[in-house]
Amino acid sequence: MEFRIARGDLAEAVAWAARALPGRSPLPVLGGLVLTAGDGRLAVAGFDFETAARVETDAEVAVPGRVLVLGRRLLDICRVLPEGPVNCVLEGSRFTVEAGGTRFGLSTLPYEEYPALPEAPPGYGVVDAAAFAAAVGQVAVAAGRDDTLPALTGIQLRLAGTEMILSASDRYRYAVRHLEWKPEASVDAATDAPVEVLLPARRLLEVARSLARCGTVSIGLEPAGGTPRGGAGTVGFTGGRTRTVLRRLEGRLPGYGSLFELTGAAVAEVECEALTEAVRRVAVVAEANSPVRLEFSAGDGSLLVRAGDGDDVAAQRLPAVLRGAGDVTVAFNPAYLLDALNSFEGAGLRMELLGAGQRVLLGGGAGADAHRHLLMSVKQLV
Repeated sequence: MEFRIARGDLAEAVAWAARALPGRSPLPVLGGLVLTAGDGRLAVAGFDFETAARVETDAEVAVPGRVLVLGRRLLDICRVLPEGPVNCVLEGSRFTVEAGGTRFGLSTLPYEEYPALPEAPPGYGVVDAAAFAAAVGQVAVAAGRDDTLPALTGIQLRLAGTEMILSASDRYRYAVRHLEWKPEASVDAATDAPVEVLLPARRLLEVARSLARCGTVSIGLEPAGGTPRGGAGTVGFTGGRTRTVLRRLEGRLPGYGSLFELTGAAVAEVECEALTEAVRRVAVVAEANSPVRLEFSAGDGSLLVRAGDGDDVAAQRLPAVLRGAGDVTVAFNPAYLLDALNSFEGAGLRMELLGAGQRVLLGGGAGADAHRHLLMSVKQLV
């Protein structure tokens, strides 16, 4: 095996595939990256049983072949290689990387012990890459971090006709984002049943962000039980020459329909960026587990944001419009509130308020771009 490649192309490909390297694994070979050279291309792939990442890039291949090398060691080498062409050669069990007079030698891992990489699932539809990355980022903040409840660490994708709905919840908050997408011609958007898949939020966020500049992302579904609507299997994401396959999580998120119906709620409208900055400022005086308080006044059309207790307090007043009730006061965990506010992209923010200790629904956008985030306000106000 022998090939020549631009330093930047090699570094980018290795960094992409290294996303799938496990932090710890009982199988040493899973710490490796598979490099396959042939037909004027180099393919780099990694796999940890939950995620498989594969990327192709141009290379001058003198001798085709395949090798398995330590992924993080190769990643470190790529970071310090001098600019210019890189020559890579496999000689027996030694893999050599040379550029600009600098030469690195790497021992290889036994490829025959490496598990077979999953095939890319058949295509099901395409979505705008930048819009998909933004939508995943907006809902990922609400996903859980507790691995003992794996279903709550996921993002649920629901594909119904030409609409994709992404949702995540950790039981204390629930984020939902609607997005347009285009099913494949073989999919009957009018009659086919909706598809639901649950994917690890952290992994999906990494994939979506890395594909954001690809123009479009093709989403593939592996049939489970003879149909792509089953709960098992894998989901593939392809953009340009990169491909990632994620294994689905078992289970599904609880429904949010009734949770998002806030009958009799007061409605407040406020400038999102101004509220975000105000919360960030006043939260510096909030003690651990101490909330930030939002006091909406219907009389003078204002919102007072404040936190702290005793002499250690901070407050800022903002313009706001309140309809449907008299004065309303709610309070939130400042970290949860900032996560929610930072997930909105538009200038205006709509808040549906039931009162202290009850649900509050934040909304932005409309129709196909609707983004909503449900938070529980705390019962005890400072």
